[in-house]
Amino acid sequence: MSTRLANRRILLGVTGGIAAYKSAELIRRLRDHGAEVRVVMTPAACEFITPLTLQALSGNPVHLDLLDPAAEAGMGHIELARWADAVLVAPASADFMARLAQGMADDLLTTLCLATAARIALAPAMNQGMWADPATAANVATLRERGIHLFGPAAGAQACGDIGPGRMLEPDQLVTETAALFQSRLLDGVRVTITAGPTREALDPVRYLSNHSSGKMGFALAAAAADAGAITTLIAGPVTLCTPERVQRIDVESAQQMYDAAMQQLASTDIFIAAAAVADYRPAQVAGQKIKKQSETLTIELVRNPDIVASVAAARPRPFTVGFAAETDALLDHARDKLERKRLDMLIANDVSVPGIGFNSDDNAVTVLWAQGELALAQCSKRQLATELVALVARHYRLQLA
Repeated sequence: MSTRLANRRILLGVTGGIAAYKSAELIRRLRDHGAEVRVVMTPAACEFITPLTLQALSGNPVHLDLLDPAAEAGMGHIELARWADAVLVAPASADFMARLAQGMADDLLTTLCLATAARIALAPAMNQGMWADPATAANVATLRERGIHLFGPAAGAQACGDIGPGRMLEPDQLVTETAALFQSRLLDGVRVTITAGPTREALDPVRYLSNHSSGKMGFALAAAAADAGAITTLIAGPVTLCTPERVQRIDVESAQQMYDAAMQQLASTDIFIAAAAVADYRPAQVAGQKIKKQSETLTIELVRNPDIVASVAAARPRPFTVGFAAETDALLDHARDKLERKRLDMLIANDVSVPGIGFNSDDNAVTVLWAQGELALAQCSKRQLATELVALVARHYRLQLA
């Protein structure tokens, strides 16, 4: 199975033709390969297959009209054009290809094709006589000159009884051709789970124990992993950050909830990155009512929380496991001890006592450790650092598989 389509956004255009019945299977195949699919249908396409069918298969509303008042309130057609990584029109009728070659924008699909900066590919489907017509040949030449890809057509028996070129390629062939539009990325199709942010351990209904983690580093790692092609799940403690694009997010509050979520993801995780600042302890008892101020001192018994990253590393089978160590002294000594004691594959250590790279900062500087070595990464933005870290993790993950 090609992994180049993982996390890719495919806008599927469906035009009028009997081959539209294959579009349903094409959607399923694209999604099987990790792509997100949105569908645009021409009015003629709706005569051959219903929008409801393609909506159910894609998991997204089907777009039909250029002048949809609800969509146009947010410039819907422009947003769709920007959303797509590739536009695949399958089937592409002779009429649609003629209108596109002329630069017409008289329906939603042609408008999107003119407005998008994404790759465009057409899967022609028409009678063999229409395909052989000089007008169609001229339109094909024009479209190819403009950088539009043509997938097919194939030759064979047609619905009208003719035999010859004009059949739309089969869905599996179209998936292969679409995947070839994209270059391979470092983590294509790899399943990555990342924890981020703090946890909150309740004392009573209004108070809790927590820390200063903002979640910025973990969220930056999730964005970088998704950009690298990973199927990314982000388990987030209570933060105020927006979910990165193409990332599934699971919100939790406490360390126990984060542990439970991590364990549930374990079977579908190839790489686990524990970037969250998880509370080591929680109150043994949570008061049912607000604790009143009655004396000069208050004693609270704490019990240990489950060690998430150590539990992940101890699982069998286990993912490639990466930990974080936020320290204030003896950084490398503490980090190396944690790496070995918890049997991690890699550990990312940073000194949170250094101004400008501690909690809530936009920059960071870390040292990455593994069994045979270490690498210091200089201070830079957390987004830039995340890209470097994901590349390093991907390289060591691939080496482990070799």
